[in-house]
Amino acid sequence: MILEDKVVLVSGIGPGLGQELAINAGREGAKVVLAARTKSFLEEVDSIVRESGTETLVVPTDITSPGQCQNLVDQSIARFGRIDALINSAYSGGKPVMFADSDLDDWRATMEVNFFGSLTLTQKVVPHMKRDGGGSIVMINTMVQRKPMPTQAAYGASKGALTAATRMLAKELGPDQIRVNSVSMGWMWGPPVQYYIRNAAKQMGVSEEEVIKGITAEIPLGRIPDDADCANAALFLASDLSRVITGASLDCNGGEFMP
Repeated sequence: MILEDKVVLVSGIGPGLGQELAINAGREGAKVVLAARTKSFLEEVDSIVRESGTETLVVPTDITSPGQCQNLVDQSIARFGRIDALINSAYSGGKPVMFADSDLDDWRATMEVNFFGSLTLTQKVVPHMKRDGGGSIVMINTMVQRKPMPTQAAYGASKGALTAATRMLAKELGPDQIRVNSVSMGWMWGPPVQYYIRNAAKQMGVSEEEVIKGITAEIPLGRIPDDADCANAALFLASDLSRVITGASLDCNGGEFMP
């Protein structure tokens, strides 16, 4: 188990990737701190994570609130004594509209979660990682900021800023043995994408299979990557298997984007 006895904090526990990060971290031996805004869903996922026998902590948190971020970290330290890895998975997709029709207040709100929220939580965790001799910070990012898609400008721009911040933090925190990396996800098979496919098929008057065929046509592996498999890529970066990797951006999209 690649995370045995590690304490892993996961923000943005939700349907899809967020829950898979927590579930797989538990299966890999980690003690897991689950954070998100919705307490009821946190508790639902927590019950699944604990099936692997791992210890958990549930802390409802809005990462746009510095006070709530501090409470999350304080409770994690009080319970487990340390935080070995932070996975910043909380996000806002912004409104899917063309730029000409955008309200820049929506851009600001999207940036508040994806960029400032992730950095706020990171800033609260860093002193404890320094004290304990290091750690790993993983930013969940998106292929969209490298392969632009219409109507995704607010989301992509916020994640692009996070990419730049990741490199800067890797440079600054490296001497403290704190690694900072990101994983750029593409299409992921799970509840959010399944919902999108159902709606797209209905709007276009075609079958769901036709929508899936259009998506996979650009993916060399020929399938939409499962969100649990994508979660494992992030957990690799959280583990000691990647202890000499920092400042990197790992593309996890079935080969759809190749830099």
